[in-house]
Amino acid sequence: MIGRLAGRLVHRGPDRVMIDVGGVGYEVHVSDRTLATLPGIGEAVALYTELLVREDLLQLYGFPTLLEREWHRLLIGVQGIGAKASMAILGTLGAEGVSRAIALGDWAAIKAAPGVGPKIAQRVVNELKDKAPGVMALGGTLDQATGAAPATADVVDTPAPAAPPPSAPQGGAPAQAEALSALANLGYGPSEAAQAVAQAAGEAPQADTPTLIRAALKLLAPKG
Repeated sequence: MIGRLAGRLVHRGPDRVMIDVGGVGYEVHVSDRTLATLPGIGEAVALYTELLVREDLLQLYGFPTLLEREWHRLLIGVQGIGAKASMAILGTLGAEGVSRAIALGDWAAIKAAPGVGPKIAQRVVNELKDKAPGVMALGGTLDQATGAAPATADVVDTPAPAAPPPSAPQGGAPAQAEALSALANLGYGPSEAAQAVAQAAGEAPQADTPTLIRAALKLLAPKG
């Protein structure tokens, strides 16, 4: 199983790239969103990967974060969602956008992905909504464990940098995960907590943990 590739980018196509790792070129399919973030030809690059195995096909799919790869694995487990549709959804929304859409039951956001119809979008939300809180929380632990390490050329595996100190305010997946944990400690259920955090994060994507918690609590407060 090839879980991660780090090397030099030697080719860019419309939906795939080739990464040279120690003289071996790996062709990796990526979403439009991921492709837009990758460096230029000849520069160092690293992607987490998922290998699709069929009788007549072996294809690698690449993701900038472990969180996005986790969502890909869940998405392709939904009937009617193949690797192409999963990449379209992730390319349209990104990992955190998928988290928010599914936690909030926003199937229209899923339907915005090319090739995804309303019935499939509703199925995605219905089948994955109970898993959204766990994946959102997982995002925080993954980011803390791996950091945002720059790629190192011509290596298959490189050590991750130390996680930032707990006191350092940060938005995105880590803040959402910490906010979810805090709400769970206050007695809120996983589903309602995930919906509140997702809505709060959607309104303020770069909010730190305390800000997200305060915003989520306001959303969860009983309406007069």
